[in-house]
Amino acid sequence: MAVTGRNKPRRNYKKEAKFDAKPEEKKKRVNRNLARRRAMRAGRVRKGDGKDVHHVDGNALNKNGRTKVVSASTNRSFKRNKKAGKVKATA
Repeated sequence: MAVTGRNKPRRNYKKEAKFDAKPEEKKKRVNRNLARRRAMRAGRVRKGDGKDVHHVDGNALNKNGRTKVVSASTNRSFKRNKKAGKVKATA
């Protein structure tokens, strides 16, 4: 929530914790961490380097899927639709 000023929305930490505790979200987090550890072992990323390990297919549940190292700003800047899905490129 990057909104600033007087009318700043308040974060609902209880709701966030409940969401993060869902089994599917735990699996996604485990697989994201695994991909990061594998890239660290291969020497592609380091702690604090500002890089993200990107799942090329966009599926964090795909444990052995292709990954690549990209900057955090690039990885977090995909256009989204109203349901938070990625918007397909039409080029």
